[in-house]
Amino acid sequence: MILTLPDIPDLPAADLRLELACGLYASRKLARGRAADVAGIDENQFEKELQSRGITNGYSTDDLDADLAALNELLAR
Repeated sequence: MILTLPDIPDLPAADLRLELACGLYASRKLARGRAADVAGIDENQFEKELQSRGITNGYSTDDLDADLAALNELLAR
């Protein structure tokens, strides 16, 4: 898809791509790797940007506890 926007003073295209990618990732419309591609940066840089913005992957400690309990149950068999 090609998106054409008018020039926005003081907002370089790279910054706009990053804003779009972060927003789409935060709303769960894009996976992290694809969002990094949209932003035009590698996944490590994108992860650092997400951290600086307080955007998480949504995986909570409760999710971790549930996954560990399921794994322990499988290993006990």
